[in-house]
Amino acid sequence: MRASKCVSTVALLALLCFPAEAQTTGTADAGGSNPAGNGDGSREWSVGPIRFSGLIDGYYSLNFNHPASRTNQLRNFDVKANQFSLNMAKLVMEHSPDPLGFRVDLGFGRAFDIVHGAEAGPEIFRNIQQAFLSYKPAKAKGLQLDFGKFVTNAGAEVIETHSNWNYSRSLLFAWAIPYYHFGVRASMPLGNYFSAGISLVNGWNNVEDNNSGKTVGLTGTITTSKFTWTHNYYFGPEKMDVNQGYRHLYDTTMLLTPHPNASFYLNFDYGIDKAARVIHGGAPLDFQKSRWVGVAGAARFAVSKWFAVAPRLEWFHDADGFSTGTAQKLKEFTLTGEFKMAQGVLTRLEYRRDWSDQPFFDRGVTPGAFKHQDTLLAGFVAYFGPER
Repeated sequence: MRASKCVSTVALLALLCFPAEAQTTGTADAGGSNPAGNGDGSREWSVGPIRFSGLIDGYYSLNFNHPASRTNQLRNFDVKANQFSLNMAKLVMEHSPDPLGFRVDLGFGRAFDIVHGAEAGPEIFRNIQQAFLSYKPAKAKGLQLDFGKFVTNAGAEVIETHSNWNYSRSLLFAWAIPYYHFGVRASMPLGNYFSAGISLVNGWNNVEDNNSGKTVGLTGTITTSKFTWTHNYYFGPEKMDVNQGYRHLYDTTMLLTPHPNASFYLNFDYGIDKAARVIHGGAPLDFQKSRWVGVAGAARFAVSKWFAVAPRLEWFHDADGFSTGTAQKLKEFTLTGEFKMAQGVLTRLEYRRDWSDQPFFDRGVTPGAFKHQDTLLAGFVAYFGPER
């Protein structure tokens, strides 16, 4: 409760200051990557060197299985079925490094609860999506160092709805990759087309570590006028109180922009989680391994300045049930229509169908009765500031 009051107080103070200065911008997010962004910046508000942005995001989802739990299974973040729901409300404060800077993302809503579902730290961490300091020396050829909590570099989508092509997140976003990390990272351009990064963090989705080991992240991005190709590799121990049994994730996204009104992306993820070593009769047994692999493809076609269509298709194999709790092969198709009512205000109407090769989805009062789930969703997002 006290955390929510703090967020509300900060938001109110910021709103009172907003009329001081405004400017239009389209700068990119300082934390994390968003290869599938729409690239449509809205009005940014600033007070001196500090820039403010934010959003309010809500939806209504109709699940044709009519589950008694009123829950859309496997979803992030449109989890509530047959009801109106607040996905998130968020406020961002940031100052570009010159050479010192910072960024703080505060908010609340169902998305914040899901993102921090595994967080073992204090409750207030659930209201902080990002909070990091940045250092960018003037003569270091673009080198930037960040310390604190920041969103992951992995994936083709991000937490903020309006910066994605679809309203719902892909299966890969929900089940294959982490949301955030806490630690230190460095990034630097190497030539005109390539940039590299390295991070040393506590692990996946935790501010306070669950062991004494650390996770290493490596990032490389090739950028041209027609495509962007990003590679991410994370490895480190993620078990409670032990440093045995590493988790590995390889993530890559290819974004193609052949035409100003047409964009495409292809996202691939492969993960392995090794269990801690088991001792039996004085001899160590082989590590048990859990594997998951998936691929997603999406497109966005801008029919006009105010309307766009975005289909998405993906396949995800949770071979050992590590991610979803059930060993299964999943498929998903989504079709999203987006209408921009005004600058910084958009609505999305979305149909989505999920399939499993196992009886997994609830239907009525019967759990795990169906192999597919169909939903129809109407979402509304109002935002200000640069595209996230």
